[in-house]
Amino acid sequence: MPSYNIAVVVGSLRQDSVNQKFAKALEKIFPPDFRFTHVHIADLPLYNQDNDGAPPAQVRRLKSDIAAAQGVLFVTPEYNRSVPGVLKNALDHGSRPYGQSAWNGKPAGVIGVSPGAAGSAMAQQHLRNILAYLNMPTLGQPEAFIQHKEGLYDDTGNIGEASRKFLQGWVDAYVAWVKKHA
Repeated sequence: MPSYNIAVVVGSLRQDSVNQKFAKALEKIFPPDFRFTHVHIADLPLYNQDNDGAPPAQVRRLKSDIAAAQGVLFVTPEYNRSVPGVLKNALDHGSRPYGQSAWNGKPAGVIGVSPGAAGSAMAQQHLRNILAYLNMPTLGQPEAFIQHKEGLYDDTGNIGEASRKFLQGWVDAYVAWVKKHA
């Protein structure tokens, strides 16, 4: 049975990030042939085209982690109706220099958690626009705009009963997407 390595890119740096917790909980409902590499983006310098010829070690690590993956799972909060700057910075680094994008062709899943009822919908839409340009086939349906509230996951870090059926459906669709495009 083939194994699938999924690069997980969380767009939040906060130590107690609900999106980081959500990503970890979500991983538990994937099939056993899927494994996850959390891509570290906190230490990336701001993108500067002058560094394209000799990227820093952090950028080389990012591109290596993406290259080694069969798919990318983006888990993002919403900041001011868009993606967090740290996530956009990582996308820019991974796509450069022009013609050498680590993102090219990688099947993507986009999901996120927010305390608001819209559950990161605008950030996800902006991210989908960026991923389209980066040539990442991105799962379109089902969409998952998750509100962070009591019961989303339990004390042991598992997806809660009220959300499990819906999120399992999203995971199943993403798994099929990766297998189709990897």
